[in-house]
Parts: sequence; structure tokens; C-alpha cells
Amino acid sequence: MKSTDEKQNNKENMKEKMLEKQREAKTVRRIVFIITVTLFLFLGGAGLGGILYVSSALKPVDPESREYKNIEIPIGSSVTSIANILEDGNIIKDGTIFKYYIKFKNESGFQAGQYELSPSMTFDQIIESLKTGRVIREVDFKVTVPEGLWLEDIAGKIAKQTGQTQEEVFATLNDPAFIEQMMEEFPFILTEDILNESIKYPLEGYLFPATYSYYEDENTVEAIVRKMLSKTSDVLMEYQGMLEEKQLTVHEALTLASLIEEEATESVDRHLISSVFYNRIEIGMPLQTDPTVLYAKGEHQERTLYEDLEIDSPYNTYIHTGLPPGPISNAGVSSIEAALNPEVTKYLYFLATPEGEVLFSETLEEHNIKKAEHISSET
Repeated sequence: MKSTDEKQNNKENMKEKMLEKQREAKTVRRIVFIITVTLFLFLGGAGLGGILYVSSALKPVDPESREYKNIEIPIGSSVTSIANILEDGNIIKDGTIFKYYIKFKNESGFQAGQYELSPSMTFDQIIESLKTGRVIREVDFKVTVPEGLWLEDIAGKIAKQTGQTQEEVFATLNDPAFIEQMMEEFPFILTEDILNESIKYPLEGYLFPATYSYYEDENTVEAIVRKMLSKTSDVLMEYQGMLEEKQLTVHEALTLASLIEEEATESVDRHLISSVFYNRIEIGMPLQTDPTVLYAKGEHQERTLYEDLEIDSPYNTYIHTGLPPGPISNAGVSSIEAALNPEVTKYLYFLATPEGEVLFSETLEEHNIKKAEHISSET
């Protein structure tokens, strides 16, 4: 039989174990409580955050925006692809929310086409526009900017729609404050390169050749130019990989493209002209392209005279090697592509004949023979 002391010790041990279990149970309950509360708060916060996000996504991207963007909906686009296009175009905040909104409203019958949509539009306005196949606003006026135009000439086209003179518009286009504002809005294309002190006009070559549609509240120089710069930025973004591959800046590419644009005819392969410029730059040979001389002179004329070749200007590629300080006109897509993808040749010379044909040569002797055959010696 166990002694009284042993029984007492066993009783105390059992009591201690029971107390220890109680303490463990209390600790476990506390941990479970903390986890439960934390999880509840997390889920509650996430739920609240989700509600706030959806509520925000249902609202216009920018209710105060007056900008309208050209959005293309291709034939056969699904609701998902339409939603993605609108999100990529910054017309809506979230494509998924827009898609479920359409399903909830049981909307259908969207039509393919070109739309002018604004970040200020509501979901219902966007849906109505896509269903009717028409833009929300009627075009008030259009501005057509051809390839190879000088900034001064583009100013004349803008002036016709703003009630200002060509000189007043041109002054705005070269105003330092305006230039700075545009650089902030379009940092990809408008870099410090355009502020080089040798450059005649910072925005020369940056207003992309195209036909632009404008509306009644867009008849200001700022609104008109902003849409042109936006187009330039969109076009060049597509060639970002090629720019990096060629190790060319946007400014250099547009400068070279402008030379090609000015020298090319409709029938010539611009990639061959591009190769001549690349080959000359590689060996340190002056580009000797007449359009740069005329640009330096600041006059439009059919022929370049021998006396013009001596004009003292950083744009004169007869007396300076390499590219001029900046573009001498606005280049189209074909010239930009040629500037980024020259043909591989050994040509160092090309000659435009009066008939519009362009002849290429590897040597000066060959070039002079062709020149004697096709070009009058009169100056």
C-alpha cells in the first residue's frame, strides 16, 4: 500500500498537470481568437477594398477630360477583346469590370469601326456608342499635314482653324513655355535633344504627317498640336525595338528620316537612299544632300545653286559631316522605316533625274558619268 506522503504527492502532481492543461487550453483559445479576429479583419478589409475598387472602376477614368482618342474595334471582336482595347486605350479603368457590367446589363450588338471616345465617358455612354456604330461627337474640322512639310508651313495650316495668323501660330510653336509643356506630356519623343542651341525650331519634324479630325472645343494651337504629337509618339513606340537595335535616339531617327523624305520620289526605294547616308556616315564623308542647304537658307526653291552650298549653317551637310542638328521636315512611316532598316549596299552616291528616277553609284566617277548623261550643266 502507498504511504500517505505518496498519495499526497500523486494528488499534487495530478493537480499540477490539470492546471498545466488548463493553461495550455487557455493559450490555444487565445491563439485561435487572435487568428480568427485577424482573419476576420483581413477578409473584411479585403472585401471593403474590393467594393471600393469596383466602385471606382465603374466611374469614368477622368470625368474632367476633354480629350478624345481614336479607338478601333476590329471586325469580329469579342466582348473580352473590346474591353481590353478600351482599357489599353485608357478609356476605362478595368476591362474585366467593364465585361461583367456588359453581361449584367445583358448588352450586345456591338459594331466594329473607328470611334472617338473620351476618358470622361461613362460605361453607358461607351456602350451606346459601340452599339450604334457612331462617334459621340461630330467632327468640326480636319487638318491634313502632308509628308515633307516644314514647321512654318504646318503653322499656316493650323492658323486657318484657329483664327490666328501664321506668324502668331509659328511663335506659339517655338515658345519656350509651350515647348516645355509638350516635353512634359510627350517625354518619349520630345527629349533634351530638341533644345540643342544649333536647332532652328525644336518641334521641326515632330508633327506627324496625317489627316487629323478635331471638334469644336479643339480649335486651339495647343489642342491641334497635342493630337499631332500624340500620333508621332504612337507611331514611334512601334519602332522602339528597332531604335534600340540601331542605337538611335528618336531625334536621330527623325532627322535621318527627314533627309530620306526630302530626297525620295514616289518610285524610289527609300532603303537604298538610307544606305547611302549610312555608308557616308560610317566613313566620315559629308552627306551632301541639297534639302539641308535649302532648309538652312530658309527658302523653298526648285534647284540648289552652287553658291548655296557655301551657306554657313550647321544644317549644311556639304560643309559639316554627320547628321544635321535636327529634322528638316516631317517624315512619313516609309521614310522612318527606311531610316531604321537601310539596304545593305556599297553605294555612296545617288542622283535624281528630271524624269523622277534615282540612280545609285559606288564611285564618284560612275556618279559623274550619270550626272553628265541626265543633268544639265546649267546652274
